[in-house]
Amino acid sequence: MSDEDEVVYVKRQKTIHYGTLEETMENRMRHAKNETETSTTSNATSSNTQIPEYFDIEGEIEKDKTALLEEFERKKKARQINVSTDDAEIKKSLRQLNEPICLFGEGPADRRIRLRELLSMMGDNAISKRTDDDEKKTTKESQDTNQTWFHEAPDTLRIARLWIADYSLPRAKKRLEEAKEQTNIPSATKASRIVELQKKIQALMPQCSQVGDARPISACNFNEESTLLLVGSWSGLCKVWSVPDCELVQTLRGHNTQIGGVAFRNASSTDRFSEVSMASCSTDGMVKLWSFKSEESVADINGHMPHRVSKLAFHPSGRFLGTACYDASWRLWDLEQKQEVLHQEGHTKSVHAIAFQNDGSVVLTGALDGFGRVWDLRTGRCIMFLDGHMGNIYAVDFSSNGYHMITGSEDHSCKARFNF
Repeated sequence: MSDEDEVVYVKRQKTIHYGTLEETMENRMRHAKNETETSTTSNATSSNTQIPEYFDIEGEIEKDKTALLEEFERKKKARQINVSTDDAEIKKSLRQLNEPICLFGEGPADRRIRLRELLSMMGDNAISKRTDDDEKKTTKESQDTNQTWFHEAPDTLRIARLWIADYSLPRAKKRLEEAKEQTNIPSATKASRIVELQKKIQALMPQCSQVGDARPISACNFNEESTLLLVGSWSGLCKVWSVPDCELVQTLRGHNTQIGGVAFRNASSTDRFSEVSMASCSTDGMVKLWSFKSEESVADINGHMPHRVSKLAFHPSGRFLGTACYDASWRLWDLEQKQEVLHQEGHTKSVHAIAFQNDGSVVLTGALDGFGRVWDLRTGRCIMFLDGHMGNIYAVDFSSNGYHMITGSEDHSCKARFNF
């Protein structure tokens, strides 16, 4: 600012108050008093919802004292409990109590301490109680499972069983007479025959060979005279070959999926063109009956569908056909009555193999549960239970002597059974 600039002075106006200030001060005091009363009321209301003025410390101390005494008693009881030092037994006990057998970073000593603490809380006899409960439950389940039940069978089954009894009893009698005659043969003669048989087996060589089909051959069977061979393949075709010429005699068409089993009917003749002479089964549950000189099936059995039929076999009489089904059952079909006469259950898993005894009185079945069963066709009862395999049973058969049986399993073993 230069000296030449003029300074402008502003005169402050005076404030003049008219009247007294008492009324204004009274209003201010009244407003302040109302605010004070309002805050006091709100503080009193909030103080009612807050923590009470007095705390029952004696009751809380008594509760803590009781809990502490209970903990001391539990630890004292835990020290008196006898726990095995064997780590395997400790894990077994923990498993019976439905507790984890091992925790992260836990050693045998820590595991033993944990078991002792659990027993102190649950009781000394907690393991025995749990074991007894499990045993009772298992016993009840086994009783329910092993309970025998019957249902009324059709009259066709009674006819079939009577016929099988009349057919098998004379054959069994003849077989036993021949077995008695074998006992009179000197042991030296028997030994020489066995040696000769072993030499013949060791000298066996391929007699002929033929390409049976474009896809793998899954089943084959000789006829009673060993002059014909019936084979089935994954292509769904069945072919009849002459032996030993290996010439194609007949092609049977009708299956749409892989064939699982084929069989010749006993006492069938190539001259009877209209009679059932062969049978085959496939994975789609279809069973077809064939005759000679015809590419088409004589009859179809579709009672198994949609379950797979793995194997089949004709009864020695030729009247009945047995099928092994993947619904955990095997079935018996009467070709004269043209219907199913027996639907037998008993295996816990799929039945894969079936074979009849030469007498015609019993049938042997093998299943994927690893067990074989022998059934009496005249009564329908399971008369023998064959165990010992550790895998699925895929093949079963009877010896020609009538009392030797053999089972082949997935566990890489065959087991021969006797004393039948």
